[in-house]
Amino acid sequence: MLNNQGRPTAPAASAEAPQRTFTTNRALQLEEGLIFEHGRVDVTGVDMDEPETFALRLGGLERMAPIGLPGLSEPEAMRHYVRLSQKNYSIDSGLYPLGSCTMKHNPRINEAMARLPGFADVHPLQPVSTAQGALELMDELSRWLMEMTGAHAVALSPKAGAHGELCGMMAIRAAIEARGESATRNVVLVPDSAHGTNPATAALIGFAVRSVPANADGTVSAQAVRAALGPDVAAIMLTNPNTCGLFEREIVEIAEAIHEAGAYFYCDGANFNALMGKARPVDLGVDAMHINLHKTFSTPHGGGGPGAGPVVLSERLAPYAPLPFTTRDTTGRALVEHGHATAFGRMTAFHGQMGMFTRAMSFMLSHGSDGLRQASEDAVLNANYVRAGLADLFSQPFGDRPCMHEVLFDDKWLEGTGVTTLDFAKAMIDEGYHPMTMYFPLVVHGAMLIEPTESEPKVALDLFIATLRDLAFRVARGETGSFHAAPVHAPRRRLDETRAARQPVLRWTPPRPIEDTMAAE
Repeated sequence: MLNNQGRPTAPAASAEAPQRTFTTNRALQLEEGLIFEHGRVDVTGVDMDEPETFALRLGGLERMAPIGLPGLSEPEAMRHYVRLSQKNYSIDSGLYPLGSCTMKHNPRINEAMARLPGFADVHPLQPVSTAQGALELMDELSRWLMEMTGAHAVALSPKAGAHGELCGMMAIRAAIEARGESATRNVVLVPDSAHGTNPATAALIGFAVRSVPANADGTVSAQAVRAALGPDVAAIMLTNPNTCGLFEREIVEIAEAIHEAGAYFYCDGANFNALMGKARPVDLGVDAMHINLHKTFSTPHGGGGPGAGPVVLSERLAPYAPLPFTTRDTTGRALVEHGHATAFGRMTAFHGQMGMFTRAMSFMLSHGSDGLRQASEDAVLNANYVRAGLADLFSQPFGDRPCMHEVLFDDKWLEGTGVTTLDFAKAMIDEGYHPMTMYFPLVVHGAMLIEPTESEPKVALDLFIATLRDLAFRVARGETGSFHAAPVHAPRRRLDETRAARQPVLRWTPPRPIEDTMAAE
């Protein structure tokens, strides 16, 4: 039997439970216990000589009891972590439709460049004269970011998007203090559909938050912003494209209203990957914007350590950029570490994450300006292809209108079926897909936010669309029992996530001997 993609389908699921195996493995999908279940705490896979007598230097904080780590041979340790890795879903496994998170392909050339000597082993305390190549890369990255955004300055030191938000808002606060208005301008406008980090960031540094309602079409109007403005407003924090996947069409009018009121425009740049090479935010009136390098320029999420969320600043805010930043003098490139009178201070002890800078610069250079523009165009095209492929079955909260890089559906089409957004997402796992982002943005009930990114070819999108359509047809036919049980093919099947959050098991206890378990059955 073939599906509508010409691929063989599995036979109908039996009502009987799968036959139990002695090992609990399911064919080549191997069951994997905790590492404590493999090793023994009384042995180790490494021969170590007894240490010679030495003086303790930890001021009474030394561990006096055995550490209790399990001892494994090298093959045992290797197999354990390889098996765990096989249970993870990743962008290297297949399409990763999380909306807002932008799970795009991470080109391997970027990884190779990040591991080059001089980048991979650079140390923040080595002499500046020995790190000229790293500083040149940082300077070039800054130049590209400023060119793409129309900015006059960039801060590379923030470690992530929320950290970048904090940086941009601290620059705004410094500008307001320099004008002597810190006592009166203490309110930040935040749309109802904003990322939760926006109001949290504003509140963290002492601002009060005032909500701005969205229009029925999911965007913010200049009229609503003007109604919320007053002499107490310091800034607005607006995401563009917004968290509903829509372009804020009145962004220029909003910026004009904000500036007329003497306030600043902070743009959440989480979705800059939809505008890269197409529009420069500062030209639209933005004063500060962070850029998630993992979303727009393909650096891995987190990067195995600190990520990177550079902040670009307009001419109005450039003097308040934090330390340190790169500059050039007669001897080469240098870091300005102190002596800049208007800088608001430092975000971190050192400058940033060199590995993320190198990966992002590699992505930019390998694509060029035309390739970066095409990446944005393809991301928007792919999202609208998914939207068009599902529009007749799925409901869209803001009408059947084009989206930007991600498409938003709600759960109205599921009303009366007994199937929830969560049930539908769990069923996607059985089909081999990571679920889309669920229940976000919060302004949409039962939200399903899908972002295919520019990484996916048409054939992958066709199969994804066909799979979701097949699930939707099953809902329409009333075949809802499998949705409540899904996923049935995952190693742990369906988990009680609420109970897991409220009653977490944080301590491992040895399992019962297998003969006792079999006798009990």
